[in-house]
Amino acid sequence: MNKVVVGLSGGVDSSVAAATLHHQGYEVVGLTLWLMKGKGQCCSEGMVDAAFICEQLGIPHHIVDSREVFQTNIVDYLVAGYSNGITPLPCSQCNKAVKFGPMLDYAREKLGIDKIATGHYARIKYDEKTDRYQLWRAADANKDQSYFLYDLSQELLSGCLFPLGEIPKTETRQLAAKYELKTADKPESQDLCLIEAHGSMQNFLEKYINQQKGDIVDREGRVLGQHDGIHRYTIGQRRGIGVAAAEPLYVVALDPAMNRVIVGDRATAVKPDCTATRVNWVSIPPPASPIRTQVQIRYRTRPVPVTLIPLAEEGQETKATRAKLIFDEPQFGVTPGQAAVWYDGDMLQGGGIIEV
Repeated sequence: MNKVVVGLSGGVDSSVAAATLHHQGYEVVGLTLWLMKGKGQCCSEGMVDAAFICEQLGIPHHIVDSREVFQTNIVDYLVAGYSNGITPLPCSQCNKAVKFGPMLDYAREKLGIDKIATGHYARIKYDEKTDRYQLWRAADANKDQSYFLYDLSQELLSGCLFPLGEIPKTETRQLAAKYELKTADKPESQDLCLIEAHGSMQNFLEKYINQQKGDIVDREGRVLGQHDGIHRYTIGQRRGIGVAAAEPLYVVALDPAMNRVIVGDRATAVKPDCTATRVNWVSIPPPASPIRTQVQIRYRTRPVPVTLIPLAEEGQETKATRAKLIFDEPQFGVTPGQAAVWYDGDMLQGGGIIEV
């Protein structure tokens, strides 16, 4: 019998993933990561619901204390990023460093099981010609989560199953009802776990970052107002800047060294290109020369055509770890710390972190 460890958050998606594999004849083991210190939906109510689902399905349930790993890789990462004037993307970092990697290690080392599964909406295919595992968008484009999975390695993809990748979200709810799962009617999580636990990203950050007032300036350096901390701002932001002007102003840059927020009109908030670092090539090998592709610079934005030029890190010969992205048309709100992820149709080729 095939064995698989299913990551259970206590939500409907992971519950249905576990139930689906169980009904397909897999020997399923539930695994929940205890991520946050203190109270949080994903770590209190979520663990209880995950345990209940395992009891319903008659499968074992393991809980792994991952609070220190989460603190180092996510909390400290976010605090350092916002303090330095960037807007980090925690989910892709969490998936690789906190969830998938440790889950697969636990499954193999502690349970002797080679496969893990989650409730993510994405698909994995194997290409015999290139001997690579490919990451594809989910069949349900509205729920596709491949963008957040771009940093998974070939080893991780080889050990993963995404049971929900081929079905629409409506069918997930139907399956939850069919299997009479406790989570069938549970509301869908709309925010990052940290936001759910603290009420807002600002509330979370201000537990760790002292408010430090500074100037809001235009691109010529003229002072237009005051701010209470650059961590409250992100590139492209329009609302809540706190400066009255004849025309709409947008955050166009953050200057942590001078503790300044720099604003301008929309035209100054667009960029013709950007550079991505910490690049992970997923479905294709690293190209040796420029390629034409389509890049997505935020989760909910549409991919746009670009010329991608592979670059090498300083002191390295292999042009695989950085990439310059030249947009066909300048893009609004290109934000350091967010992910740039490129696709060929529905196939995710690779991705990286947008540099300052």
